[in-house]
Formats: sequence, structure tokens, C-alpha cells
Amino acid sequence: MSPAPLSQTAEDYLKEIYKLQSQEGKATTSALAERVGVAPPSATAMLKKLAALGLVEHERYRGVRLTTAGEKAAIEVIRHHRLLEQYLAETLGLPIDQVHAEADRLEHALSEELEARIDASLGFPTHDPHGDPIPDANLELPSLERRVLVDLREGEHATVRRVPDQDTELLRYLAGLDLVPGESVELVRRAPFGGPVTVLTRGSEHAIARELAEQIGVN
Repeated sequence: MSPAPLSQTAEDYLKEIYKLQSQEGKATTSALAERVGVAPPSATAMLKKLAALGLVEHERYRGVRLTTAGEKAAIEVIRHHRLLEQYLAETLGLPIDQVHAEADRLEHALSEELEARIDASLGFPTHDPHGDPIPDANLELPSLERRVLVDLREGEHATVRRVPDQDTELLRYLAGLDLVPGESVELVRRAPFGGPVTVLTRGSEHAIARELAEQIGVN
């Protein structure tokens, strides 16, 4: 007998736990509550439910970790989300700042058959419009480019490969600077003492915060 389908809320929690583990090494209850937009006690209650399903291991005051089953479920949701983002961008022409919210609404309703059809129609893409890796049909992830814009030497050229995906205003700002995946960029100069970096894209120079340059993947 196959397990009952997870609720949308449960899938959202698993997805955010996976992201926190990948980005910060652990998922605390407070960080998770902030990600999903609830109070910590509500997050704790949901974590207890997920633990009862064998999807997470939750230790009081030490945060939560996905079990093997929980990680598989999380990666499946991420695959749906990123495939949908790529489909919306490539096939329907949605701007990069709009695909994330739309994919959030659609990811829970995507059937396995439609997922496979979308994957094939796109030519089995490996990355979404923001440059994040798309898990393949076996739920395996391609390697993620670890170099970031601020790592470039002055005068060095690179191609943008990844940008943050959840802040609509930030994505709109980056698109206006031509700092999106696939675009060429040159690091012109780096201000001292943690100051901004100046980049050149399509013949125009732009000064951006160092913290932002640390979030833009390049190769």
C-alpha cells in the first residue's frame, strides 16, 4: 500500500528544510519558521507531524534534519518547481522575476506524467532560469557552480550562472543590469574595506553591494 500524499504545507516544509541544510548546514526551527512565514510554535507542531511520518529527525534546541525518505520527497518537490520555472520561462516567456511565484503555485499539482512530458519537451534541462540545478528523473542533482562574482580578479570576464531566486524586486533589479544567467560580466574594480564592486555588462558599468556580488554565481 503506497503512502498517502503529503499536504502542500508538508511539502513546503520539506523543501525549505532541504534548502536550509544545503545553504547553512542545518535547519533550526526559528529559521524554518521564518522561511515558511509562521510562528516558531506552529513550525514545531508541523515538525512533530513530519517526524511521526519518518520524514525528519527533530531534536529540541538542535533543529531538524531530513531522513532519507524526507530528502527524497523534498528533492521531488524541488524538481517540480525548477522544471516549472524553466517551462514558464522558455516556453511561455515569463520574465525571470515572475517564474518563482508561479511555480510555487503549480508545483504541488504537477503529476509525474506531466513532469516527464515537460522534462522531455525542454530537452531534459539541467538548470532553471535562475541557474539552480534541476534534479534529474532519478532525483540526482548536477554539481553546482561554487565561484561567485566577488571572487573575480579586476579585469576578469565571466558568465553569470546563478542569481537568488526568491526576491522579485531584486531579480527585476538584476535583470535591469543584465546580471542574469547567460550574460557576460567583467569585474572592473573592487572598493577596499568591504566596499561595493563595479561590474561591466553590455558596455555599462554598475556599482553593486559586495553582499549581492557574493550571491551571484559565475564561471
